[in-house]
Amino acid sequence: MKADWPELSDLILDTDPSTLERRPVERAHVESVLATHGMGSARRVLDRIGGGDTLDPAEVDQILVRSHAELQRLAFEFRNGHRLLMLMRPLLDVLAQTTEHLRVVDIGCGMGFLLRWVAAHGRLGPNVELVGCDFNPTLIRAAQALAEEERLACEFRVANAFTLERSADIYISSGVLHHFRGEDLDRFFAMQAKAGARAMLHLDIKASWAAPIGAWIFHRARMREPLAQHDGVLSAVRAHPRDALLTASRNAGRPLRYTLFDGRPSPLPILRTLNVVVGIAPELEGPYVEALGPLAKRLEAFG
Repeated sequence: MKADWPELSDLILDTDPSTLERRPVERAHVESVLATHGMGSARRVLDRIGGGDTLDPAEVDQILVRSHAELQRLAFEFRNGHRLLMLMRPLLDVLAQTTEHLRVVDIGCGMGFLLRWVAAHGRLGPNVELVGCDFNPTLIRAAQALAEEERLACEFRVANAFTLERSADIYISSGVLHHFRGEDLDRFFAMQAKAGARAMLHLDIKASWAAPIGAWIFHRARMREPLAQHDGVLSAVRAHPRDALLTASRNAGRPLRYTLFDGRPSPLPILRTLNVVVGIAPELEGPYVEALGPLAKRLEAFG
């Protein structure tokens, strides 16, 4: 596997970002992309999907739901929600000093595990609104149904996170950054800054020599869906190095200032498998670092 290989989940679903309308996916197109990169293992996963010349959208959605359900196990065991909350709660405290009602928007939320975990354990209060956005209606329906069943104060929408009727005070994501490459990664940060974000917290796999090995072991041991097994390992291969994340955010995401939490290289990367891109308005930098307390030692310098 190589870092420039596209994830199969990004190829089998195509949605217009402006209209949010789903577009048909031609099998021949996906096969051509896989052949260009020599992705034989992905081709075997693709061959399992029915629909003839055009991939069956219902079957694609079923596969994505099963894959996201398995990914929830990964997020739980790696304590993604805990990691995000320990960075977000001090940030909310700082923002609450000047803003009465705060909105947190989860970009590419999938089935909403991260946001639902925060809603269940965060005790954030009625002045914090939690919204999850994704282009896939099937995943959003599943997320909303789970939130209602669990009686959680969060909502999920089929929407472009950057064109909501009111922008976010804080944008968050989990496992999204590695899906964007080159100019698309720059655009990801630029759109949040343009939308008026005062802060952002984006959690993703930390690039290291150990990440692909650990991902292979975990996904083989704990996942049963072929798409989840394939893309899960590829996600670790595609993880952005720290310099790429800092360069993209600092070049494209102004006027916010950026750093990484747990981004420093480690001789034992298995101990720090995730890092978080932290972006914040310049006037909030000092108060936020102070509010973090001892956790601030795990931040690199803002820039």
